[in-house]
Formats: sequence, C-alpha cells, structure tokens
Amino acid sequence: MSRDATEKGVLYIVATPIGNLQDMTWRAVDTLKSVDRVAAEDTRHTRKLFAHYGIATPLLALHEHNERDISRRLLDRLLAGERIALVSDAGTPLISDPGFVLVRAARQAGVRVVPVPGPSALVAALSVSGLPTDRFLFEGFLPPRQAARRQRLQALRGSEVTLVFYESSHRILDSLVDMADCLGAARHAVIARELTKTFETLVEGTLTELLERLRNDTDQQKGEFVVLVQGAAHDPDQLDEAARRTLEILLGQLPLRQAAALAAGISGVSKNRLYEYGLELKNRSS
Repeated sequence: MSRDATEKGVLYIVATPIGNLQDMTWRAVDTLKSVDRVAAEDTRHTRKLFAHYGIATPLLALHEHNERDISRRLLDRLLAGERIALVSDAGTPLISDPGFVLVRAARQAGVRVVPVPGPSALVAALSVSGLPTDRFLFEGFLPPRQAARRQRLQALRGSEVTLVFYESSHRILDSLVDMADCLGAARHAVIARELTKTFETLVEGTLTELLERLRNDTDQQKGEFVVLVQGAAHDPDQLDEAARRTLEILLGQLPLRQAAALAAGISGVSKNRLYEYGLELKNRSS
C-alpha cells in the first residue's frame, strides 16, 4: 500500500464482525493495521476489536451526529494523500450505518474508494432464511413512530419480493404487530436474532405466530433483529401505478374496451380488472 505523497489517498470501506470475532478477514486486519487512521462509528467499541487483533492505528469517531463535519476533515486528509479506513460498530459500513456522506464526497473529489468486504447481517440472514433471495427489498429500520411505520408497511403490502427489516429490542413487538396488521397476519416470516453471537436464534412462522412466540418468551425479545417477510402472492388482478397510468393514457385515444385489452397486454393485469378500473374513472368524471 505504498503511495506517492503527491497523490490522493485511498478510502477503504472495511467490514467487521457482526458478533463472532473469528469472522474478521485477514485482509480487513491488514488494511486496518496499514492505513494512517480509522474512522469508527464508536471508538470504544472498535478499540475492543483492535485489542483482539493487535491493531494500533489511530482512531477517529464518525457517527450520525458529526458525520458532515468529520467527513470534510477526512476528505482534506485524503486529498493530502492519507489512507483512511471506515468501519461501523458491526458489519458492512453504510448499511443502516453512517458513511454515505464521506463516500460520496470522496468519489466526487476523485478519491479512490475501495471495499474490503466481509460480514453483513442483511446477507447472513437472507442466506439462512429459506425465503426467496433472487429478489428482495431491504428497508433497514422502519420509522419509530407508529403512524409513519404503518404507512410505510401499507405501501409495501403488495410487494412480491422478500422484505427485509432491521429492528431493535425495544421496538420488535410493536413492529411485529404493525407488520401483521398491514402485511397480513398469515404472511410467512423469519426472525434472525443475534446472528453469529452466543444466543443466535432463527425462528419462522406466520407473523401472528412469531408475535405470540416473542410475547411468551422475554429472552427472544432481547438483542438485534433481522426480520424477513415473504413477498405478497402474485395477483393478476392487482393494479399497480404503471398499469393504471397505461390505461389512463390509452383512454385518451381509444374506447374503454379496446384500451383495457391493450393495457392488459402491456401490463399483464387482467383485461376485466382494467375494464372495471376504466368504468371507475368514467364514473368519477361524470
């Protein structure tokens, strides 16, 4: 990792263990030992990791409350030729963790940004969930307030891909209640708790069954959670925004029956459902 002092530095995005320290890669250790400094979400947490691996690189705190100010300072150092690594408390930085501001600024300034891949709770949970992984939607943490949380879940109700959420111990029960209400109580789901840690558990069932299981076992309410929910079943009669818009445009040029048939061929939604929607539009305008 030698460099010419006149050149721009390099920003390394380094993944660290989400629980089990043995999941640290050799490359991650080598990188953290050789850079000029490490920006960490919580330096107290990262010092424990450094002590385990004998890393003595200077640490600097970069978290959600100081991200913009520290990112500007780090960018100046990168432009001066320093090599800097970014780590979060656990897992891959930027995945529901700080770092976006720094990475974007570095790339815009022409600084090389290098991933040092490794653990991620998102990928780990997907890999063992038994739910479809060819397509999924990662939502991170849902809004903390119930009204906003339910609004977001309602918007996801028709999504046919696996839904993935992060959740904390003090909101897991409330979130499961809202998921059951908004996504459907019978929707199949998996809860991955404390992944790679001593009390790791993986439970599955309907959202209602999982809610009752956690209510009846306070130990299962502790720790960090990844909640994975099976996507909605495909409904050929479900009208999404694209299908609605297609029919509305065609109705400006064609009779309803012809417009519905053409829109059905374009969108895959049944002709009868589109015809019904066209009648609704006509009734509204009359």
